[in-house]
Amino acid sequence: MNLPPLPPVGGETTGRNVVDVITGQHRDLLELCDRLIAAPGDTRLAGVVIAELSRHLSAEEQYLYPAVRRTVPGGEDLADRELAEDHQLLVTLQQLQRAGSESRAERVAEVAAAVRRHVDADAEELLPVLVQMVPIEDLIRVGNRVETAEEAAPTRPHPGTPSTPPWNKVVDPAVAVVDKLRDAVTRRTTYAKDL
Repeated sequence: MNLPPLPPVGGETTGRNVVDVITGQHRDLLELCDRLIAAPGDTRLAGVVIAELSRHLSAEEQYLYPAVRRTVPGGEDLADRELAEDHQLLVTLQQLQRAGSESRAERVAEVAAAVRRHVDADAEELLPVLVQMVPIEDLIRVGNRVETAEEAAPTRPHPGTPSTPPWNKVVDPAVAVVDKLRDAVTRRTTYAKDL
């Protein structure tokens, strides 16, 4: 299990900052989407893409967007726009999860395009503003929380669950327990490293 470092006992804050964490995740998600476009019939790979994206979006909703709301001028509107796009991406992931072989390639293309839009929006608008507005210690703290939240996040899309704190911090881990039980019973692969 890839967990972030423990908080320091005293002194400086350690760990990767949220911009590095999110940027790395985005790079991995784009690579997975490219692989899925090349092999849209690979249901195991599709399951990993769905799981990785579901975890990623949950962690962003729990910690990244609230940080944007608190620290960025106009952050409310920016976070609301991102949440709306993320909700649509979860709906599209749900459609991919249920897609038959005849519509799978179309759904894969939709997911890949939505992921590219998500990555571009974060890279162009959200993350650069955070770097300018937030001290590095706080960016590291949010990065640690994002990594921790991702491990406790659902592995399946749940567009009907709350997307803002405090309720998503309560509901997502509870839903994740059920998802992970289903994954264990069905032997579903949910991490790219296990492909």
